[in-house]
Amino acid sequence: MPHEGLHWIDYLMILLYLGAIVYISVVLSRKQKSTEAYFTADRSIPAWALAMSLMATIVSTVTFLAYPGNGYSGNWILLVQGLMVPIVLLAIVWFIVPMYRQVIRLSAYEYFEKRFGYLARLYSSLAFLMAHFTKMGSALYLLALPLTSMIGLDQPYAVYAVIVGLGITAVLYTLLGGIEAVIWTDCLQGSVLLGGGLISAGMLLFGSGQGPVAVVQTAWENHKISMGPYDLDLTRLTFWVMAINGIFYALQKYGTDQTVVQRFLLAKSNRAAIRASVMGVGLCVGVWVLFMFIGTLLWVYYRMPGHELPPGVAGDRVFPHFIMTQLPIGIKGLILTALIAAGMSIMDSDMNSLAAVGVEDYYRRIRRHATDKQCLRMGRILVVITGLGATGIACLYVRLGGEAILGTVFALYAIFSGGIAGLFALGFFTVRANRRGLNVGIAACVLFTAYALLTSTKFDLGGPEKVQLLDLGRFNFSHHKYMLGVYSHMVLFVVGYAASFLFPSDKDTRGLTLYGWLSGQSRERGDITVQGKEVGRA
Repeated sequence: MPHEGLHWIDYLMILLYLGAIVYISVVLSRKQKSTEAYFTADRSIPAWALAMSLMATIVSTVTFLAYPGNGYSGNWILLVQGLMVPIVLLAIVWFIVPMYRQVIRLSAYEYFEKRFGYLARLYSSLAFLMAHFTKMGSALYLLALPLTSMIGLDQPYAVYAVIVGLGITAVLYTLLGGIEAVIWTDCLQGSVLLGGGLISAGMLLFGSGQGPVAVVQTAWENHKISMGPYDLDLTRLTFWVMAINGIFYALQKYGTDQTVVQRFLLAKSNRAAIRASVMGVGLCVGVWVLFMFIGTLLWVYYRMPGHELPPGVAGDRVFPHFIMTQLPIGIKGLILTALIAAGMSIMDSDMNSLAAVGVEDYYRRIRRHATDKQCLRMGRILVVITGLGATGIACLYVRLGGEAILGTVFALYAIFSGGIAGLFALGFFTVRANRRGLNVGIAACVLFTAYALLTSTKFDLGGPEKVQLLDLGRFNFSHHKYMLGVYSHMVLFVVGYAASFLFPSDKDTRGLTLYGWLSGQSRERGDITVQGKEVGRA
C-alpha cells in the first residue's frame, strides 16, 4: 500500500546501502599498497564488473530525474544523443582500446603528449580536471535538492547536512579502497539504480488499471515516443541536432575521458576491455531508454481520472512526487537509494580519476624521482582534496544560488576546454596533423567558443536582469546551444589540420594513428605489452 512520507524501513534501506559501500572499501583497503593497485586494480577486474561500473559512472542523477521529466513533458528527443554512442563505439573500440592499453601507463592524456607534445596533454588534462571537478559539485548539489525535498526537509540546513554526509561518505570509501572499491561499489550502485528503474516502470505499466498494451498505445497515439522534429533546422532542438551532438559526445567520452579510458586499463586483456566497453554502453542505452519510458508512463498515469497532479508539480518534479505518494514502504526506500547511488557513482569515479591525472600528469612531472610510495600518498591526498572541494562547491551553490553559479562555471569551462573530441579525431584519424598545427587549432577553438557563447548567452550577474556580454547583431551565434560544442570540435579539427600544412612535421607519429595501427606499426605481434609486461592478446 502507498504510504506518504518515509517509513523507518525506508531509512533503514538507505543506511544499509551506505554501510555496505563503506564496508566494501574497508575490506579492499588492505590491497591498496601501490599506485598500480590504487589506480588500476593490478589490471584484474572482470569484464562484467567493468561494464556495470561504466554504466554507473556515465548514468547520473540527471538521468534519474531529467529523463523522466523530459519524457513526461515532451517526447524522447533527448534519447537520440545516447543512441549515437553505441554506433560510434562499435566503429572505434576495436582500435582505441588496444592502442591505449599499449601506449599509456595511466593517464589518457599521455597519448596526446606522445602524439602532439606537452601543450596538448596540458590542454586536454586541464579540460578534464575543470569539467569533472565542477561536475562533482553540481552532481552533489542536484542530488541533495530533490532528496531533501522528497524526505520533507526543505530547510537549508538539511540540504547542507545531506551534501556533507554524502560527500564525506564518498570520500571515505574512495580513499580507502581505491579504484577497486569504486568498481565494486559501482556494481552495487548500478544494480540498485537499474532495479529501482525497473520496479518503477513495472508499477506504472501494470498498476495503472488500463493494462500495459493500452498504456503504450495511448503514449504512441499522442506522439510521446517520438524523437522528432526531424527537419534539418540547426537553430532548434531537432533529431539531427541531437544526433550530431551525440556523435561528438561519444568520441569525447570514449576517446578522451579519463573515467572511461582508465577502465580500459583495468581489464585482464584487450579482449575483456573491449567486451566490457560494448556491454557497458549497452547497459547505458538500456537505462536511458528505461528512464525516458518512465516519464512517458507518468504522463499516461497522471492523465487518468483520480490521478491528477497537485498545482506546481510538473517536469522534473513528477517522478519524485510519484515516488513519495504512490510507492509502498520499502520500495520507496529502494528508489531513493537508487537516486543516491546515481549521484555517488559520479563522485567516486571522478575522485579516483582526478587523483590519477593529478599524480600522472603533474606530480610525476614536478617530482621526477618520486617513489611509488610517495605517488600513492599524493594520490590519496588528491582524493580527499577533490572530494572535500566538490562538497564545498555544492554547499556554495546552496549559499549563493545554484542556477546562476552553474551557468557561469559551465560557460567558463566551455570557453577554455572546447574541442577535445576534435583534438582526439585530429590525432587518431589523421597522419599529417602536427604539434604546431594543433596549437593554432586550439587558439582558434578558444576564440570561436568565446564568440559563440558570449553572443548567444545571457548571464546572471546579480542584477535585476540577465546580461548578454557581447551583442554583434545579426552576426550573433544563432544555432542551438548544443551545436556550439559540435562546432568547437570541428573548428579545432579543421583549423588544426589545415595549419599543419604550414609547418614541417616534428616527428613520425604515424604509429599513434588509426592508419599506423592498421598497418601494423603499433602492433608487431598478437601479444600486447605494457611497460614490458604481457597483459593479454589483441
